[in-house]
Amino acid sequence: MAGLVLKDISKSYGGVKVLDGVSLTLEDGELMVLLGPSGCGKSTLLRIIAGLEDPDSGEIIINNRRADNLRPSKRDVALVFQNYALYPHMSVEKNLAFPLKVAHMPRKERWDRIAEVANMLGLTDYLNMRPAQLSGGQRQRVALGRAVVREPSIFLLDEPLSNLDADLRSRMRKEIVRIQRSVERPMIHVTHDQTEALTMADRIALLVDGKILQVGTPEELYTHPTNRFVAEFIGQPKINLIDAILENGYTVPLHIQWPPGVELSDFTVMIGIRPDAIEIADNGEFSAEVLSCEYMGDHYVATLSFEGRSISATRMTRPLPTGKKVRFSVDKSTLLFFDSLTQNRVVLHSR
Repeated sequence: MAGLVLKDISKSYGGVKVLDGVSLTLEDGELMVLLGPSGCGKSTLLRIIAGLEDPDSGEIIINNRRADNLRPSKRDVALVFQNYALYPHMSVEKNLAFPLKVAHMPRKERWDRIAEVANMLGLTDYLNMRPAQLSGGQRQRVALGRAVVREPSIFLLDEPLSNLDADLRSRMRKEIVRIQRSVERPMIHVTHDQTEALTMADRIALLVDGKILQVGTPEELYTHPTNRFVAEFIGQPKINLIDAILENGYTVPLHIQWPPGVELSDFTVMIGIRPDAIEIADNGEFSAEVLSCEYMGDHYVATLSFEGRSISATRMTRPLPTGKKVRFSVDKSTLLFFDSLTQNRVVLHSR
């Protein structure tokens, strides 16, 4: 059963269209990551779902009930903000209690629920502290706890990890997934960080310039992107894109056979090569020159000059000297192809 259905949501500010016909379905119990660059409309969409802003057009359906005409308090959603939005003069306990008090929950039930959530989030020892006495990660857990304690139908998280350092972000990613699995409620997690999306999501919805480009599992967006932008946005280091032409049924460069009947807008194509599909080997099919080599801890990332283009390769456990001539092979089964004119992916064969 779908917990949330968005139908053709549009929103403009001063003639600038921020959301353009967004349609999306969030399944019951699903953790969906809404991914996209800054300014693409992610937070606006979340605020519209929560009822803090009105769409210009479209429908919002929550638990099979039309909700775009309901006040925020009637939508049964919980929104967790990037800046935590905690009450600084209240203790952790009172911050957690506030939404329950507003809902007129009896005192005994209220404190039982707070104790349960505090134990779930590891906040029991901090209940008498105020937000200023807590670390960033602890404040984020309190913000999550204030959402969890209400037992809403849907959780909406607006870039909740962006103010945390890298190590704490990694730990909080796992914590949010654990909480979502524990409460078994659908969640939309907004971020511009592809690592968050790939490691947390059941499905990713990629939003760009107010439009959904693709919705799918992390693996689907990585291996079967619908267009060039999706391919470039997902993956680190970024995918290598090489402009090629067709001559006598083969691409130049890379000599990939082009199947008859696979049409292009013209006779040019972009070939996408993931950096981990390149293997440096003495008997490699192609030659290149090493421009640089960066140490990443468990591997190296080399930048190679190939046919006048710079490409990245990651399948190395030893450094390559700058200026060295090397040979490499490509796992051709992983190659992606994009129409140079439309930017859409071209499928040569099923895999």
